[in-house]
Amino acid sequence: MVNCEQTFMDFLLQHQEKHNRTYHFLILMNSVLNAARRIQHYYLTGALRGLLGRTGTTNVQGEPVLQLDKIANEITRHYLRASGRVIHAVSEEEKRIIPMNPEGRYFFYYDPMDGSSNVPHNLPIGFMFGTAKRNLDGPEDNHLRAGREYIAAGMFVIPTGTFTLALRDAGCWRFHIDETMSFVRPTRVVLPDSPGTWELSFNSANRDTWAPGVRQWVVDHEQRYAFRYLGALAADFHRVLTNGGMFLYPAILNHPDPKKNRPRGKLRLMYEGSVVAFMCREAGGRAIDETGTPILDVLPLDPHQRTALYAGSAALVDEIATVLRGS
Repeated sequence: MVNCEQTFMDFLLQHQEKHNRTYHFLILMNSVLNAARRIQHYYLTGALRGLLGRTGTTNVQGEPVLQLDKIANEITRHYLRASGRVIHAVSEEEKRIIPMNPEGRYFFYYDPMDGSSNVPHNLPIGFMFGTAKRNLDGPEDNHLRAGREYIAAGMFVIPTGTFTLALRDAGCWRFHIDETMSFVRPTRVVLPDSPGTWELSFNSANRDTWAPGVRQWVVDHEQRYAFRYLGALAADFHRVLTNGGMFLYPAILNHPDPKKNRPRGKLRLMYEGSVVAFMCREAGGRAIDETGTPILDVLPLDPHQRTALYAGSAALVDEIATVLRGS
């Protein structure tokens, strides 16, 4: 008997029809799928093509740019522009906002290769994105959107072939790539209530740079739960969504090199923090910054604004929020 899995596009088509929505979002998401599949192809063949090295330049964050960083960004730009549905985009790889179609319906914020330092070691990376809708009822001022204004956010974990998408007020869903390179088998993702599977995920090398209250909280809790850290936000948060627990990237306050301090945090708000926070909310969890403020409530003032991030199971995030607000 032939086993025909439900594809992502079939799932999304049903979702749009159920909620009496247009097909513009399907066209946008089709461009995202095309970009992700092409990025995965370049990742898998990068060693053979000699594409795992650096370009010799740095990005807007001052980080070395790999050849695959540049390729992934160009791929994503191409498919977003070709969709005709994007007004402008913000990329982790470009300093300025990228203008696209003035008549488009969506703003798109993305990191085309999250965790690119994993590339030379053939370890997992991510493609992360969030999207918000333009004002369809009046003039559009093109302001940067807070996470609460996103209509969807998602991440591909490459090359594992998993895609997780959260839809506003419609849950968080995971798909797996099949032999035809189609994403299939929608599965609802809900953060587990039972602490038995919970994990903590953080860069342990930074712990001496954190605020004292955060350091003490980790000392008090790290023996209760498993510890996992892959060095790519998409891959680390993928585990947290499955097993529960918390991913944390606190503010860096006491680094031996003062230039490396990040009092507001190191991750980028629009295409990392808000993406994770949006998925977290739709999966039943929470996400806050270093002040204990919900990430989704933070209005960006800069396309590359940084943030600390505590995201995962509500009980753990609420615990550390108390610490942060009291410090």
